[in-house]
Amino acid sequence: MQPGDHIELDITSAAHGGVFVGRHEGRVVFVPDAIPGERVRVRLTQTGEKSFWRGETVEVLDASPHRRPHVWRQADVDVDPERRPGGADFGHIALDHQRALKLEVLQDALHRMGGVDLPVRMVTIDGDDGTRWRTRVSLHVDDEGRVGPYAARSHRVIEVDDLPLATAAIAHAADDVAPEAPGRIDLVEPADGRVRVLARPKHEKRDDRANGGPRDKRRAHRPAPAKRRNPARETIVERVGTREFRLDAGGFWQVHRSAAAALSDLVRQTLPALDPEALHLDLYGGVGLFAATLGEAGATRIVSVESDAHATEHAGENLAEWVGARAETGRVDRWLPQFREQAGERDLARLRDGVVVLDPPRSGAGGDVVRELMALAPASIVYVACDPVALARDLKTFAEGGYAAASVTAVDLFPNSHHVEAVALLTRV
Repeated sequence: MQPGDHIELDITSAAHGGVFVGRHEGRVVFVPDAIPGERVRVRLTQTGEKSFWRGETVEVLDASPHRRPHVWRQADVDVDPERRPGGADFGHIALDHQRALKLEVLQDALHRMGGVDLPVRMVTIDGDDGTRWRTRVSLHVDDEGRVGPYAARSHRVIEVDDLPLATAAIAHAADDVAPEAPGRIDLVEPADGRVRVLARPKHEKRDDRANGGPRDKRRAHRPAPAKRRNPARETIVERVGTREFRLDAGGFWQVHRSAAAALSDLVRQTLPALDPEALHLDLYGGVGLFAATLGEAGATRIVSVESDAHATEHAGENLAEWVGARAETGRVDRWLPQFREQAGERDLARLRDGVVVLDPPRSGAGGDVVRELMALAPASIVYVACDPVALARDLKTFAEGGYAAASVTAVDLFPNSHHVEAVALLTRV
């Protein structure tokens, strides 16, 4: 069979990445916009792989009782797949069943990729109906001036009528976005409720005069023009409970309006009793969210490590109330071996009694970081994961070095998408 051919599939399960699994003549076929238990008509898009094919759901022949009208009308199954916006790949599934499927994907990843069978549970945010939760949205501008999200699983810009996962303020601001050049436009709504519009063109216009180019030689005596202020560097404030966190408007912060508070609470509940004399680490620390959680839980010696120098600067300010806390700029994979080689025995001993909060990017911490961390032998590690497969791989490496988790708690911070956050406590066996 060739791409473009149609087949009928019985969907049996959900797979990692927001796709679902069916089989055609024994071969696995991955398709989006379906639900386990359904029979669907699929247009094939990729047939070159021996072990699997890919396709697009074009019609539901036998619907699941968990199917509902898509929360994003333009992403529903009756819309041509090439016109469906991405970012809400579970939006056609009832919210409770979305969460059940996410737990199944998490358990499957832990079993197949991590070699562990752990109890998992899901916690949710009170009052969350799955819409109007995104405080950060990226739109794209193509060469023809179209503005909108990418179509699902593509880099093709499509125009949309609404952004149902975005906060109302961001959805309103998106209606007034005027593109200046191809690239990306980020819309950010911090705690003050005012939306910042951050243009990120693919190619900044070059000013030869400002750069001292040949055309500027005759005017070299004139002062250089002032640099345009970068709006992404504006300092904004986010709040978690009564605590305020300063950060760049273009810097990282959790996307869900309640995510930072929910994760901070979950990490606090997961932490073991802290030794106030021990040394504790917050790795991939950002602007200090979890370092502050450690401080509030009783830690007095805290080091937050983050590769973004601007975030580290803000973290230093955000952690100022703890005299024994400091924020350092560095890549975690380089910082850990340097610390192990350069730290005094007293600090190394304190860390062996301490806790490490590990919050890596979607790709996970990776084997090198995990092994370096185990060589330092902290008493326990709180792992905050945003990808089930990356978590499973890292848990497997931790297990090989003598650290094990007893359970995993998932939290639904990305409703109507396949993404899920998870937290696990690892202790030395």
